[in-house]
Amino acid sequence: MRPRFTVRVRLTLLYTGLFAACGAIVVGVTYAMLAANLPDPVAAGDKPNDTTVMVQGVPKTQLAREFFDENCQKVLKDEPDVTLLKNKCEAAYKEGIIEGAKNQRAATLDRLLWYSLSTLAGVTLLAAVAGWIVAGRVLRPVHRITAAARDASEHHLAARVALTGPRDELRELADTFDAMLDRLQAAFEGQRRFIANAGHELRTPLTVMRATVDVVLAKPAPTNDELQAMGRDVRAAVDHAEALIEALLTLARTDRGLVGRDPVDLATILEDAVDAAPGAAPTARLHTSLAPAPATGDPILLERLAANLYDNAMRYNVPGGEVWLTTATVDGRAVLTVANTGPTIPPDAVGGLFQPFRRLRDRTGDGGFGLGLAIVASIATAHGGSAVADAPPDGGLSVTVSLPARLPDGAR
Repeated sequence: MRPRFTVRVRLTLLYTGLFAACGAIVVGVTYAMLAANLPDPVAAGDKPNDTTVMVQGVPKTQLAREFFDENCQKVLKDEPDVTLLKNKCEAAYKEGIIEGAKNQRAATLDRLLWYSLSTLAGVTLLAAVAGWIVAGRVLRPVHRITAAARDASEHHLAARVALTGPRDELRELADTFDAMLDRLQAAFEGQRRFIANAGHELRTPLTVMRATVDVVLAKPAPTNDELQAMGRDVRAAVDHAEALIEALLTLARTDRGLVGRDPVDLATILEDAVDAAPGAAPTARLHTSLAPAPATGDPILLERLAANLYDNAMRYNVPGGEVWLTTATVDGRAVLTVANTGPTIPPDAVGGLFQPFRRLRDRTGDGGFGLGLAIVASIATAHGGSAVADAPPDGGLSVTVSLPARLPDGAR
């Protein structure tokens, strides 16, 4: 079984290997340069240069030549017929000079190689120790991220890395991890609030039905009118619960994303939503400006989006108020805007209107669930768009939904 090295060990081995390789290259280059620049007696030929000064340990050639000539002259004076001996002496002299230079050159290169390799081995060992220390310091933020990830859970998302120091790759990774934990914490908290609010909203009609039934059943002999009134109250509570469940299912469906997309026109979608709106004739005056706004998406969900915006504009209006319905294509986006007159909304409360079960004080008791704009925002996001709201200072609300426009056929 192959050993599994930690990242710190692998980084240390990598640092050490790179250092040793670079050191070996330096030693090799130094050795080659010195070998190329030292005199080569073999390449110089049989006649050594008389003016060349040898390295330490070898006599200067010029002095050796003078010593040899002086002694040879004495031999020639005493033995004039020993010319052959003189030639042999000169040849032996030359061979000795060459052999000494070769030995000295080899000894110099051997010492250089030995000292260089010994030094490289020692420094490589120090580089391994330094690499181990440096790798530990470099990986310290990773250990902190690992510890934060290990501590994080659905019920404990408060742990953060909070890495300080230079803004390098590890700092960016730690900041990204902290941002992910922030999003997860917000999502889990929102989910818990959503479940609690949904449970409360669903419990309300059940409580109404139970109370109505208990009141009637507590009577010894309830009359037919009382039974019918109980039936109407239970029916109204059931309708209320059914509408809430439908809204919750729509919200859950859009959170999962779209399965398919069809060509649609927001102008047609808005017209159909207005025509299909239940209830009596609208009390507010309608102003429409429905230019073509082609897009792609789920027609049923987009009609629910338009219906919610129209219902909100009518429901939260002043008597004799006005509603403006607008569609258009602006800068490559299909835009749908629904605005109305109505009570003044604090600017800091506008953004919260897209949260589930969020209601304003003057919007309670109207039969709404606080899910209308939350569904609008969820549907817009599922279609790759956005929903923004604006509250004019003189009252009312304007909601604009922007979706990617559908390109003409054949366009890229």
